[in-house]
Amino acid sequence: MSGGLRSSQVAAAAGVNRQTLRYYERRGLLAEPDRTLGGHRLYPASTITVLRVIKAAQRLGFRLDEVAELLHTDRHRPAVPAGLRARAEAKLVEVERRIADLSVVAATLRAAVEAGCDDLVACAGSSCCPIPFPSTGDADDEPR
Repeated sequence: MSGGLRSSQVAAAAGVNRQTLRYYERRGLLAEPDRTLGGHRLYPASTITVLRVIKAAQRLGFRLDEVAELLHTDRHRPAVPAGLRARAEAKLVEVERRIADLSVVAATLRAAVEAGCDDLVACAGSSCCPIPFPSTGDADDEPR
């Protein structure tokens, strides 16, 4: 059989390893390829594009199950009615929330550095400690 690309060729062209190809096949992201008489996988050239799309979507924060839904290649579940635009809008909200959370973390760490916090326990006991330690506000809750 001819007319296809071997695993190593596809993997090299897409910048992934061969195990990734097999994993994506098992996950339903890639169709099972044809095989030579010797059992070697032969992928259509379009597989390279699909792999590049998968990797780009992952870089944008989509999980593999979300990528499968976007590609409509997961044949075991019904297709998701929301397309790329709706999914991208939802992912953008999620990313912006994480950025806001990380901004709070960065500001707190910056304040800890500026306050000269060197000892976590000593800092926790200081009234000027910028690190938000959980507290019930009840001194009776402290271990004795």
